Amino acid sequence: MIHFERSLTIDAAPDAVWAVLDRFMHIDEFAPEIVSVDALTEGEIGLGSKRRNHFKNGTSLVEEVISWRPGEGYTVRLSDMAAMPLNEASSDIRIVEISGGASVTWTFDYRVKYGPLGWLMGQSLMKIMMGKIIDANLNSLAEKAKPG
Repeated sequence: MIHFERSLTIDAAPDAVWAVLDRFMHIDEFAPEIVSVDALTEGEIGLGSKRRNHFKNGTSLVEEVISWRPGEGYTVRLSDMAAMPLNEASSDIRIVEISGGASVTWTFDYRVKYGPLGWLMGQSLMKIMMGKIIDANLNSLAEKAKPG
């Protein structure tokens, strides 16, 4: 698996950041590339919850919660990602309280198709692409979590 992560210090209380992330079925409210979300499960959000994210480019993928840590973050496993050259992928979001706010770390772990060529693509092009997406998500999350 290739591991990639980005962190951002957010000028908001960890509870304010969690209040945004806790709305699991509404990631489209802050993730710029996601235009809509379909809830694939009903009931309380947590372990086992699933959503389908629809992207600006017309593609979609499913995320299933495999770890839910109220106030601290969550981990999702990705599936139905035919538009991406990946065999498997997961993503984790962690919130840590720091002086004056919160540090949020967003990770992406993935295994690229196509053997050694895929691995090289995963280490280069995929990291560039995911860096842009995760940076945009973190910056939008920071805006959404700001007081007022």
